[in-house]
Amino acid sequence: MSMNNSPNVFLDPNANRFQVNIINESHDSNEASQEDVGSDPPHYEETSFTEEKTEASLHPCDTHNKMYYLQTFGHNTMDPVPKIDYYRNTGSVSGNKLNRPSLLEIHEQLAKVSEKETFDFSLTAGEETAASKEEEKKTGLVKFGWVKGVLVRCMLNIWGVMLFIRLSWIVGQAGIGLGVIIILLATMVTSITGLSTSAIATNGFVRGGGAYYLISRSLGPEFGGSIGLIFAFANAVAVAMYVVGFAETVVELLKSDSIMVDESNDIRIIGTITVVCLLGISVAGMEWEAKAQVILLIVLLIAIANFFIGTVIPTNNEKKARGFFNYQASIFAENFGPDFRSGEGFFSVFAIFFPAATGILAGANISGDLEDPQGAIPKGTMLAILITTVAYIAVAVSSCVVRDATGNINDTVIPGMSCNGSSACNLGYDFSRCRSQPCDYGLMNNFQVMSMVSGFGPLITAGIFSATLSSALASLVSAPKVFQALCKDNVYKGLHFFAKGYGKNNEPIRGYVLTFVIAMAFILIAQLNTIAPIISNFFLASYALINFSCFHASYAKSPGWRPAFRYYNMWISLFGALLCCGVMFVINWWAALITYVIELFLYIYVTYKKPEVNWGSSTQALCYIKALDSALALTTVEDHVKNFRPQCIALTGAPMIRPALLDITHTFTKNNGLCICCEVYTGPRKLCVKEMNSGMAKKQAWLTKNKRKAFYAAVAADSFRDGVKSLLQASGLGRMKPNTLVIGFKKDWRNAAVTQVENYHHPLFLLPLFWSISTQNSTNWHWKLQLKKMNLKKKKVASVDSSEKPEMNVTKKVQMFFFNGSLQLFSFSETLPHLLFLISESTINTVQSMHMGEFNQKLLEASTQFKKKQGKGTIDIWWLFDDGGLTILIPYILTIRKKWKNCKLRIFTGGKVNRIEEEKLVMASLLSKFRIKFADINIICDINMKPNKESWKFFEEMIEPYRLRESCKDITTAEKLKRETPWKITDAELEAFKEKSYRQVRLNELLQEHSRAANLIVLSLPVARKGVVSDYLYMAWLEILSKNLPPVLMVRGNHKNVLTFYS
Repeated sequence: MSMNNSPNVFLDPNANRFQVNIINESHDSNEASQEDVGSDPPHYEETSFTEEKTEASLHPCDTHNKMYYLQTFGHNTMDPVPKIDYYRNTGSVSGNKLNRPSLLEIHEQLAKVSEKETFDFSLTAGEETAASKEEEKKTGLVKFGWVKGVLVRCMLNIWGVMLFIRLSWIVGQAGIGLGVIIILLATMVTSITGLSTSAIATNGFVRGGGAYYLISRSLGPEFGGSIGLIFAFANAVAVAMYVVGFAETVVELLKSDSIMVDESNDIRIIGTITVVCLLGISVAGMEWEAKAQVILLIVLLIAIANFFIGTVIPTNNEKKARGFFNYQASIFAENFGPDFRSGEGFFSVFAIFFPAATGILAGANISGDLEDPQGAIPKGTMLAILITTVAYIAVAVSSCVVRDATGNINDTVIPGMSCNGSSACNLGYDFSRCRSQPCDYGLMNNFQVMSMVSGFGPLITAGIFSATLSSALASLVSAPKVFQALCKDNVYKGLHFFAKGYGKNNEPIRGYVLTFVIAMAFILIAQLNTIAPIISNFFLASYALINFSCFHASYAKSPGWRPAFRYYNMWISLFGALLCCGVMFVINWWAALITYVIELFLYIYVTYKKPEVNWGSSTQALCYIKALDSALALTTVEDHVKNFRPQCIALTGAPMIRPALLDITHTFTKNNGLCICCEVYTGPRKLCVKEMNSGMAKKQAWLTKNKRKAFYAAVAADSFRDGVKSLLQASGLGRMKPNTLVIGFKKDWRNAAVTQVENYHHPLFLLPLFWSISTQNSTNWHWKLQLKKMNLKKKKVASVDSSEKPEMNVTKKVQMFFFNGSLQLFSFSETLPHLLFLISESTINTVQSMHMGEFNQKLLEASTQFKKKQGKGTIDIWWLFDDGGLTILIPYILTIRKKWKNCKLRIFTGGKVNRIEEEKLVMASLLSKFRIKFADINIICDINMKPNKESWKFFEEMIEPYRLRESCKDITTAEKLKRETPWKITDAELEAFKEKSYRQVRLNELLQEHSRAANLIVLSLPVARKGVVSDYLYMAWLEILSKNLPPVLMVRGNHKNVLTFYS
């Protein structure tokens, strides 16, 4: 096989698509890709808190070289083989994003491809891993495995002081049986949450941020931003809780030596010293913090082992007097059942124990510092839950202590004494006086049971210190990490200051300081009994949302939801979310309410601010599913006249350059109907499509930013007429198809080319319903900007909206046409279109007549006139022909809008001079049945009179340049002119429609007489008969109708009812 290496290969139209130039093997493969990086939208899934690298480490040779392609496909090809680098996000920290050749390049083999490297010289998977590890060693980046990073942290957080000083009391209250159930119930909550966490963590690349990252990437920034702030704050306050617990234990130990005097101040002093030391360890780096966690875990494990060893060491008389008798079946049987006292119950005891089961997110919270978060989080979290649960159950079952004991070694059983089933009595001790007076020992009375039972008591004290300090240290690390991730995403713009990191691991030093300040504030209180419940509720709220995230992502059925962890179920996750919410209220109902209120407030705030992020959340997927289901459901619903509403295609061009056209359309459709802003591109097809595609997202974003509830659509066509046809046929979905076309009036119709007028006029014949609007003194924003620059240049690609560039010597108007009805587009056997048309006469006739600044001010006022609130005034409805009710429905919709609600409806209709009162009663009766309020009814009897000479002369002068004047020429010349200029108005046509022309001119006189002061005039639009009325004559009718008037809305319905008086 020969290869053509000529640089002109790509210019050859007959070249094979697989032919390419010889690859330059020394070329940097990232050169081409870097040129296009800026064009990619921002992505956030793979952001990092480490310093980003601007250059990639490249291997000197390409593993997929030229020969690889030849051997694989039998020829050289531009198409690259699948590679992970093509799927990376812009700014990825695990490798450089590369750009594969586009379809355009492959199909057309552009010449620029020959100047760039076609193939990407990147590393294989093994080499890439080795290179990344080498880079980590070089930079000193610290990453943890699943044991040190997740398992150790989770175990230390789950094992808290509850294990040593509260579990014995819980067994005494609930008994061994219910105690185990309480442990299993708490474990059920954490296990389900662990499964959901594992599923979410294995569904893609996980970066730093822990619970915030998992929730925000699943449910979106609204949920993630609200729970992220709460979760970070809860961790910060948890530092204070654990430190105060440690300080209280120290104070209790030193109290006997009379070292401590003021307990509250002593707790503050010891707590402050402790949190400063913990802060020093954290700031020193994650590696030092991890080493400290391992040491604390070893101490904790020794303390737990010390307890179990103590249970088998033979007891002595002193311990027997305190209720400890080693393993005894009678004690196990006695302690198995519940014995709730002091108003306690199952749920109150459960509320006390549950905080001992939290802490399962300790590993996930430092997900950014894990070597393999996807593998580490599931293994470490689930194994930690299993080990800690077994330990809790083992301690609960190993209850070798009776519920009540006096501690007096002389309280032995007297010979002949009846024991009444008491296990202590059967073992030789009489603790019966504990029924009548309080005792200091036993499961119910002594919180230091584990110290008494253990082989060496001080080890239990060391275990308590280890549990409190390890939990405080984990929270002190978690809070800044989560907070930094939240600030990095810029969900709350005011908090971006805390996103900056320092050092090789990009440590959130500012976040550490903030966490320290919050912790110190709560340590200084020294009494956290009222704060603790709401902190537990904050954690539970996070668990509930993680479970709901897993359910939501599964329920949305997004193809992107493909977790590698398979041991989860969407319905179990939903059950876990509900269970977490229930536990919140069981623990403390008012704290749960406060948590929900804070979360709701933050959710509303983030929703209102709308952060500019797109994470492909399951919320977006579910919105799509709901919209699709609703659209499909609508297809089974038949149309009914009571549910008729205008659904508009507005030919605005780019929405921002036709504000008045968009505003009036949006007035009818906002919260009521469909609105699609459309643009027709004409010119070279390739350039049109390129320009059209590049602007789609920008123009839709403009609509959203300006709170216009509308869609944007565009089409490339050979002519404006063909573009409108395509839009009318293809727009909409199911029942959500537009029934209204909004098109701007062609302001330069007198000076435009004949084909342009034909293309513009043709859509009037396409639809069964049509209406048009024109605004006073309005114009095209694009034209306005060009006037300022005084540099009117023609573009190679014309973006055609509903109007052409206006000339300086003609009346300036912005007008709109609305086509409504069923889209049986090209069936002319249907009834003629309903028409509604608004026109207004502009006071701006020439640029030269006024200063440019004044001219621009007029343009601005005209363009914003439909944004303003209309004052008290009238909407005059000239309902001359019954068109199905559209002429009356449109102004009614206007009056129920906020901006037009102060306007009253005045009705004008034709009638006979001798039946004025009867006609008024008939119209009033009709409107009353339609339940439409009106201010006045006027019967016009002189519509068919001839207009005055001045008005008719103005009309004749307007149409004079477009008349054929064949009657003044011989037959041959006349026939030749008809063939050459078929668009001109013939004398025969003008004579045939003379009465109709009289009527349009006369109507203008009547409108000026009766409705000159109206806010808006609504008028029946004359019908344009295809092939009978010429384009220029019809345009002249529309022009004369609007002369010297406020905005005029001309309406013509398709003679199908849009109103009904039936219920």
